[in-house]
This record gives sequence, structure tokens and C-alpha cells, in this order.
Amino acid sequence: MKRIIIVHGWSGSPDDNWLPWLNVELEKLGHEVIVPSMPDTDSPVIEKWVSKLAEVVGTPDAETYLIGHSIGCQTIMRYLETINTPIGGALFVAGWFNLENLETDEEKRLAEPWIKTPIDINKIKSVLPKSTLVISDNDDYGAFEENKQKFSDFVTKTVVLHQAEHIVDLVVPEILTETILLLQ
Repeated sequence: MKRIIIVHGWSGSPDDNWLPWLNVELEKLGHEVIVPSMPDTDSPVIEKWVSKLAEVVGTPDAETYLIGHSIGCQTIMRYLETINTPIGGALFVAGWFNLENLETDEEKRLAEPWIKTPIDINKIKSVLPKSTLVISDNDDYGAFEENKQKFSDFVTKTVVLHQAEHIVDLVVPEILTETILLLQ
């Protein structure tokens, strides 16, 4: 049985956006789905989020699939740097390496370590045989071309949604479609 872990975004929860819908749809298809509450969601810290994901995953294997939204994508990438066993795959939704349009100094302070701490793309590629980026061409946090380019260094597929902002709708059929394709 495939095990799918969905990591929510900054200031998010398992009950936000498309996560509950996707959880139900994937369970209907017979998959085990886990959507953990990440720690200190309003003040995300790399080490705490990666540690929580590692705890939830336990022992990774080829039947482990990870789905992240926004900072959840960052968490997945940073988690993948810590393992040596390949997983089945990952789906990155509204993923980013850089953010623009942050409104407060506090947001900028919290985002800085996530933006400036390097990510080892080669290490990620060594444990991630297939992955998909779903990104919007008008994401609220900008840097569309830069983020798309950096993800292209390791994802095996990119899907661009037109005018989908930060991809926070309650139902996003493309996410389910791409997850099903990833699981094959």
C-alpha cells in the first residue's frame, strides 16, 4: 500500500485549502494518507518542521510519497537531504526557493532561513526518482520564473496553472490528477 504524507503550508493546518479534499480522494483510491499538523505553524523553523516530517515518515521506502504546499515543499526538500533510501516520489504544490511580496518584517525574518539556507539538489535527486511541480503563473509570492527554473533542476515534470495564485482553492483537480500519475 502506498503511503502518502501531505505537508501543509506556513500558518496552515491539515484542514486548509485542498488538503482535506485530496486526503479523501486518495483514501477512496485505497491509499494510506497522513496529514500532520506541523509545529509552530505561524513561526516555522526548518529544524522543527524537518524533524516532525521525519517522525511522521518513520522509515522511508519506495512506497512513501510526499506532497507539500508552499513551505511544505521546502520541508520535503530539506527532509530528503537527510535520508539515504529513495522514496516513491513527491508532488510540490506552489513550491518556492524565493519569496517576494512579504508584507511584514516578521514574515521576512521568518522566511530568511528558508530562502538563504542552501538546498543540496544532487542529494535530493539521489533519493527522489520522480516528482512533479504544480505552480501558478501568478503566485501571490512572485518569483515564478526563478522558482520554476530552480525546481527544473530536479523535478521530472512541471505543471503550470494559469491564474491560480498560491493554489489555495478547496478543490484543485490538477493536484489529484498529478498525484495519481506520480503513484503509477
